[in-house]
Amino acid sequence: MPLTTLSRRTFLSRSTDLGILTLLTTSLPRAVLANPLGIPVGIQLYSVNQAMHSDAAGTLKKLQQIGYRNVETAGFGGLSAADFRKLLDDSGLVCPSAHLDFISGNIEANFADAHALGANYVVSSVLRRGTGDLPTLDPAFSKYAETLRAMTLEDAKQTAELANRIGEKAKQAGLQFGYHNHFMEFVDQGHGQVAYDVLLKETDPGLVAFEIDCGWMRVAGGDPVHYFKKYPHRFPMIHVKDFLSAGTKNVAPGLRVGTELGNGFVDYRPIFAAAKSEGLKYYFVEQEAPFTRMSPIDAAQVNYDYLHAIQ
Repeated sequence: MPLTTLSRRTFLSRSTDLGILTLLTTSLPRAVLANPLGIPVGIQLYSVNQAMHSDAAGTLKKLQQIGYRNVETAGFGGLSAADFRKLLDDSGLVCPSAHLDFISGNIEANFADAHALGANYVVSSVLRRGTGDLPTLDPAFSKYAETLRAMTLEDAKQTAELANRIGEKAKQAGLQFGYHNHFMEFVDQGHGQVAYDVLLKETDPGLVAFEIDCGWMRVAGGDPVHYFKKYPHRFPMIHVKDFLSAGTKNVAPGLRVGTELGNGFVDYRPIFAAAKSEGLKYYFVEQEAPFTRMSPIDAAQVNYDYLHAIQ
């Protein structure tokens, strides 16, 4: 069976450790190793959050050695944005996008941090808390319940208004504001209506870009391919994330378990094909905890290798 059609589980079962996996993938023909989107592979640093706080410099260098060239921030490892930029430069990494706190954070300070990082995109992963139903979550993540309340249609309209205002300020600062989804934007609000569509319809395309978190969208019942086609050129960035399959069970999104790419149920081939035709600029690997099979850095290696093995 060719490597491009192997499941990650099958492939790893034939490789006794990650060193063998790396040796095999680095010896493959260039055509197989080509980035599937023709864009340098990026990683959202939330995936290695603990390592970033214990050894930011060492972690960044390891990610560069794996092959990542772009990173997206989620905090700066306890450093200032300016000091963090020095670590990026030392590691040979570029930060085109930064996730920043637009709920309690100062907007102008966020923009200053983005400029210090050299980022073009300033992204909110939660812009405004919803007022709908509380989600069902793993008890370990119960502290996030209020933040992840279902987004009603009215919530979406108010969020869109706020996004437009921030987007205008970002544009004036020479930046592009972006909105990143979780699963609360896809809770059915009646007759198949979901908040995410309202966000797209009510925001100005010139002021608000969207970053699809493909994993969260899929576990919530949405389809990235559908959105690429329905709202062309609104999605310059995506998160590449996988979750274990729930089979035929109806499992709440907040109870789904993150995993390495190729070990779950999200098929990225059609997503990448749709993204290519719609002007995707960046894509970032992101894996959700818990990391029970391997360390986050080892998972980052597996995720990178997977992306170079699919066509």
